[in-house]
Amino acid sequence: MLHQLVAEFMGTALMIIFGVGVHCSTVLKGTKYRGSGHIFAITTWGFGITIALFIFGNVSINPAMVLAQCLLGNLPWVDFIPYSVAEVLGGVAGSVIVWIMYADHFKASADEISPITIRNLFSTSPAIRNLPRNFFVECFDTFIFIAGILAISTVKTPGVVPIGVGLLVWAIGMGLGGPTGFAMNLARDMGPRIAHAILPIANKADSDWQYGILVPGIAPFLGAALAAWFMHGFFGIN
Repeated sequence: MLHQLVAEFMGTALMIIFGVGVHCSTVLKGTKYRGSGHIFAITTWGFGITIALFIFGNVSINPAMVLAQCLLGNLPWVDFIPYSVAEVLGGVAGSVIVWIMYADHFKASADEISPITIRNLFSTSPAIRNLPRNFFVECFDTFIFIAGILAISTVKTPGVVPIGVGLLVWAIGMGLGGPTGFAMNLARDMGPRIAHAILPIANKADSDWQYGILVPGIAPFLGAALAAWFMHGFFGIN
C-alpha cells in the first residue's frame, strides 16, 4: 500500500506541475509562452495527465476516481482516505515546485497581475459565480470524466488508457470547461489552493474556500458516484 500511496502522491504532483505550470507559463510576466491562451493550456493538461499515467501506471490521481473504484468494489473502502490524502498532498507539492520554478516571474508580475488572477493560476474559479449552477457543472463534468475513463479502461490494448484519458480531458476542457475551469478532482483544486494559501506570494487574494470546498471539493464526488452507478448498471462495467 505504501508503494501505491507514493505513486498517487507523485502522479498527482506531476499532473499539477504540468497543469499549474502551463497556467503560470501563459499568464506570468516574462515567460516565453505568455499569452498562448486556453487551447495551449487545456492541451497541456491533457498531455500532462497522459504522461503521468504512462509513468505511474495504475493510479487514480483523483479522489473522485478513488470513490468510484470503491463503489465498484475495485478498491477496499479503507483505502479511500489514505489515497485521497496522498493525492491532495501531491497537489500541494506539485504547486510548490511550480512556484519555485516561476518565482522570478511571480515577483515580476506582482504589480501587474491582479490578486484574483494569481489565485486562478493555482485553483479553479467560475466565469460567472452562481454556486448552484457551478456545482451542477462540476458534477456533470465529473460524471462524463469518470464514465469516460471507465469505458476507456475496458480497452485492453497497451497504451490506450493513458492516451484516451488525455483526449477525454482535452475534449471536456474544450467543450465543458468554460463555466468553471473543469476541476473534476478535489486534489487538482484543493492541493494547489492550499499551496496558494501558504506560499509567500506577493499581492495575492484570499483563497476562496467557500467556492473551493463546495464546487470543486464536493461536486466531483457526486458526479463520480453517479458515473460509477450508471456505468455498472447500464453497461455492467466494474
